[in-house]
Amino acid sequence: MAIAFRKQVDADTEIALWRIEEDADTLYHKLQLNEQEKAYVDQLANGKRHLHWLGTRVLLRTMLDTTNYIDCRIDTHGKPYLYDMPYHISLSHSFDYAAVMISKSRPVGIDIEQIKQKVERIAPKFLRHEEQAAIDADNKIAHLYVCWCAKEAIYKCYGQKEVSFLDNIALERFPFTAEGSLQAHLHKGELHIDYKVDFLQYEDYMIGYVKA
Repeated sequence: MAIAFRKQVDADTEIALWRIEEDADTLYHKLQLNEQEKAYVDQLANGKRHLHWLGTRVLLRTMLDTTNYIDCRIDTHGKPYLYDMPYHISLSHSFDYAAVMISKSRPVGIDIEQIKQKVERIAPKFLRHEEQAAIDADNKIAHLYVCWCAKEAIYKCYGQKEVSFLDNIALERFPFTAEGSLQAHLHKGELHIDYKVDFLQYEDYMIGYVKA
């Protein structure tokens, strides 16, 4: 399958989704991997985790439109980066989809989640009381997923560990729509960063994405 959805965010930033319909062997043969990457893939049990790793890399290769080897590494905080290409990247996946965001100028973060009822049970673990109070009762589950995806996207964009969704990332009140944006703030010690997070619903998935 080719790219299922693609959006140009600005002149040098875009996001895309890949619906993973291929088997692992088909995805594997779309990639160039070094020996370390091959060994890592061999360690992954066949299943969604295997397909997700391959799917995000196939999508990244497709977006970068290159036949050269892509040296995609993971830093000490778990953030993926390209060693010898001038792009910031962020990767995500959920069930049947892989998602990638790339930018030539600034750090980025993207998160995709399939919309499920379970998010309501964990909402108090990632939303403050005032954030929970702002949720649209008529669209509660989808609205909660916007909040989760926004905080996850910010976490990935910031790119360092030891950030609490509950204590360090605050969302301003925003109305629920199928596509829109919200204002958010990351506070940690002396650090204060403001973000504008975009979001959209695609089929039964929610996507949040942000550029620093």
